[in-house]
Parts: sequence; structure tokens; C-alpha cells
Amino acid sequence: MGHPKHKRSLLQQRALLPVLLCGVAGAAYFIPQAEQHRLPTVHRQGDKSSTPPSGGCNIKGNISMETGERIYHMPGQRYYNQTVINPAKGERWFCSQWQAWLAGWRKSKV
Repeated sequence: MGHPKHKRSLLQQRALLPVLLCGVAGAAYFIPQAEQHRLPTVHRQGDKSSTPPSGGCNIKGNISMETGERIYHMPGQRYYNQTVINPAKGERWFCSQWQAWLAGWRKSKV
């Protein structure tokens, strides 16, 4: 009876998981999507806006003045209507939660 040469321990298999996930995520970047969402057009420097730009991108990407944390607000959330986007500060509109998350923003807790 011989030992299989390609058998891996459970620990070795788990160690490969992050590598595989990065490969899948990286490959997804190059695969053409059926529907591409363009990044929203940012208003002129210094403009403040509480209305989304045309195209239905209505998720508000706000930067906390207190912590500098990047937080996105969905329509219907508690502070959505009070949140004003200021592109001069780096704030912006997003078309999807996925897009906001990929850009490094987290969802508002309330």
C-alpha cells in the first residue's frame, strides 16, 4: 500500500483558502459583466449636494468629521436625509452597496 503523494492535511487546505479567494476575486475583475455600473459623476469642487446625480446612484458616501471614518448611507436609513455630500472633502455618491464596500466604505449602523 502506497501513500498518496498529493494528499494535504486539513491545515494545509485551510491555508490555501485565502489564496484561492484572492484569485477568484482578482479574476472577477477581468471577467466582463452583463451590466456595468459607471462611477457617479462628482459635482464641481466645493459643491454640496443632497440630491443624487442623474443615473440613480443614490447611496451617500459620507466622511465622519469626528473620526474620519468613511460611511455610506442607504435611502431609508436614519441619517440619510440629513447627510449632505461634499466632494471637496472626498465624499461621493455610490450606485450600489458593493461599489461602496469595494471603495473602502462601511454601511451606517443606523
